[in-house]
Amino acid sequence: MRYLPLIWSGIWRKPGRTNLIFLQVSVAFALFGVLQGLKTGVEHVIGDARADLLLVHSSLNLMDDSLPLGLFEGIRSVPGVRVVAPVELFGATYQNANQKLGVVAIRPDEGWLSAFTYSIAPDSVTALRSTRTGAIIREGLVKKYGWKVGDHIPLMTTTAQMNGSTDWAFDVVGTYSDSDVGGGADVLLINYDYFDEARFARRGTVQHFNVAISDPRLAVNVADEIDRRFANSANATRTDSLRELAQSQLQTIGDLNFLIRAIVSVVLVALLFATATMMMQSIRERTPELAVLKTLGFTDRAIFLFIVVEAVAVFAAAAGCGLALALLVFPFASKIVPGLSMPFVVVALGLVCAVLVAAISALLPAVRAAKLNIAAALARR
Repeated sequence: MRYLPLIWSGIWRKPGRTNLIFLQVSVAFALFGVLQGLKTGVEHVIGDARADLLLVHSSLNLMDDSLPLGLFEGIRSVPGVRVVAPVELFGATYQNANQKLGVVAIRPDEGWLSAFTYSIAPDSVTALRSTRTGAIIREGLVKKYGWKVGDHIPLMTTTAQMNGSTDWAFDVVGTYSDSDVGGGADVLLINYDYFDEARFARRGTVQHFNVAISDPRLAVNVADEIDRRFANSANATRTDSLRELAQSQLQTIGDLNFLIRAIVSVVLVALLFATATMMMQSIRERTPELAVLKTLGFTDRAIFLFIVVEAVAVFAAAAGCGLALALLVFPFASKIVPGLSMPFVVVALGLVCAVLVAAISALLPAVRAAKLNIAAALARR
């Protein structure tokens, strides 16, 4: 502790240089925190995706091709299947083209919630069953539009009714939350039977089936059996678990792990060379001062540790500042990409990396300072 003033004066001998190093390290580790947090957050999102929930859709296209409702019984009879829920999706707008909504038509049969990631109060489910035009809205819509239970909501769509109108109206009977980060924010649930009877085209079809299975370990076998049953029909299917779909969506942007590792590695290496160069320059400028310290009895080991501790202190403080900045960014980023977060392990990893980079960048300057020849150093003064 008695050497702290000496270390502190060494750090702030050149305030401009210290501030520059601090800024460089802070920016580097803010980027490190954001990228590593993104990677870890995405991995957690995929890991949390349900492996026991399968989506059975057309083998041709997940979104644009439909399946006949008649496949329902064939899917339900597959060993390992607990619940089958038909799902139809379509888009709508509320008051103008910018107020877009997603509409999910479901059948609230017994046990249907186990085939979804929704959390809904039992009385809301009961109200949906008893109200043909009922709708359960996402909690965010309550804040966004001020909707409440009992409201009559007119929607504009491209889906025509039997009377030719593309306008639909639903009555709010409850709210729900969704643990699936890809489930969409502005979504409402309606009765499939009402929608199917009222629409003009594609009656008796669904966009996909949600299938809850008894054991996640059976996911591959159940999926293969479902697809095998309809392989030679006009409605061939493809079955994926919710986790597999999340992984495939991630793969569409490339090898995220490689990209993040490459960017972080380049940034840290560039930081290492930049800071090492500035520290070498600092040691050259401090040569007479270091020689005086040796004259006063400070050992080579003490001089070496002074230089290393100075570097570690600056790097650790700057890295902490950069990681704190990254932590502040994530709440805003999670509004755009729900589910993103920066776990504590990323903060710990960042601080460890900061100490390692500091030690490596200070190694050569510290060795040079420790091996300094007193007579030669004072002679050049």
